[in-house]
Amino acid sequence: MTRPTILRSALAGLLAVAGFAAVAHAQGSGSVTLDAVRARGQLVCGVGGSIPGFSMPDSQGVMRGLDADSCRVVAAAALGDASKVKFVPLTTQNRFTALQSGEVDVLSRTTTWTLGREANLGGLFAGIIFYDGTGFLVKKSAGVKSLTEMDGATICVEPGTSTELAIADWYRVHNMKFTPILIEALPELQTAFLSGRCDAFSSDSSQLATFRASQPNRDDFVLLPEIISKEPLSTMVRKGDDKWFDLVRWGHFAQVSAEEDGVDSKNVDEMLNSQSPNVRRLLGVEGDMGKALGVDNKWAYNIIKQVGNFAEMWDRDMGPLGVSRGINALWTKGGLQYAPPIR
Repeated sequence: MTRPTILRSALAGLLAVAGFAAVAHAQGSGSVTLDAVRARGQLVCGVGGSIPGFSMPDSQGVMRGLDADSCRVVAAAALGDASKVKFVPLTTQNRFTALQSGEVDVLSRTTTWTLGREANLGGLFAGIIFYDGTGFLVKKSAGVKSLTEMDGATICVEPGTSTELAIADWYRVHNMKFTPILIEALPELQTAFLSGRCDAFSSDSSQLATFRASQPNRDDFVLLPEIISKEPLSTMVRKGDDKWFDLVRWGHFAQVSAEEDGVDSKNVDEMLNSQSPNVRRLLGVEGDMGKALGVDNKWAYNIIKQVGNFAEMWDRDMGPLGVSRGINALWTKGGLQYAPPIR
């Protein structure tokens, strides 16, 4: 056998071994994080913990809100049980470190998807659960009708947020000045605004609306008309675990797809008999969509049965606070929520 032939034979052998290893890896879950979650029997999810409508304990101490339910979506898909979640309250300052270090498996904390965060923080944004924007809340007694009237204002804002950067950009563009009042703990920040320490409270407009709605004297506060930035709020996972990223992302898409096809927590068992190919693939009656994600084929069924479709989740978490769907409606109803096909 000539030397070139020997080299070709050795190379072919190495490629065969590598191919076998790749196949063997594919046959497992293919996700370090998913394997860890399964071994632990629990998802560890980072949330805010004090944000009405997104993550806040109810009177029974149960974490409620859109972010909290997004954690339950992942637990339902990964473990088949939406209740197997440990919620870890995080601040705007320590949330990314907690994700990077592995303290949490997924971050679901009113976090805006930006290029800088995705490129620099070792994480990937898995899907937009709320299309939002930076807004401003003022006291009605101030008589302010527009942000353009607030040159020299003091503004309460959480440090380390995209809100802080958006305010600075807007004021610079409009050649105006402001003084930020930076307070990390959200309840303390809200108290500072209520006590008159600052002229305005700035955050995502959804958070401002839910905060206003939670006040006994809600009519004493006014949301200014300006929305000065794009704030797509998304769940976030660590880079380097593609299968986990896929599962978290498609959990949200499953909820949106279910709403599109009229599948909800009340009729999901009946819909197992549907003749719609889309519904049958969604619920695991046909195809191996779950297997492709490294989980049970009933992954989406478990999400819908235990957490609901996207409309149910929205109505439960945002409805009582009077927040309308707006641009968060389905694309078929004039909104931006759109799911790629599950096939």
